[in-house]
Amino acid sequence: MSEKTEVAAEPAPPLVTVTHLMYALHALSLLIGVTTAATIVGAFVFGVPSIIAVVINYVKRREVRGTFLESHFRWQIRTFWFALVWCVIGTVLFATFVGIPLAVAVFLAAGVWAIYRIARGWLALRDRKPMYANT
Repeated sequence: MSEKTEVAAEPAPPLVTVTHLMYALHALSLLIGVTTAATIVGAFVFGVPSIIAVVINYVKRREVRGTFLESHFRWQIRTFWFALVWCVIGTVLFATFVGIPLAVAVFLAAGVWAIYRIARGWLALRDRKPMYANT
């Protein structure tokens, strides 16, 4: 069962702009991963734009509490940390000769998953809709 709570407060317009900026920074990291020799998920997790976005997430988190932006901040933070976990899993698998094909699959799947999460979140933000963990 998913529990969706109503969000009462309307966020300040500058906070909406900051949230768009954070999605743009994450998207830039993904684009760097797509267009360079780096893996998509590797560029997302270790790229400077994504790291800056996550730092902003944590710094501005209190300001968005009680607004629909709070769910976007949580969505972005979870996307970043889960992508990091998948990078670690892929790296461990890559350390063994037998695990290399599986590691490549993990990196590819995590990259596609990160693209999906950022695109879905940014589209929901554009529509001023919250992100729910269970959806």
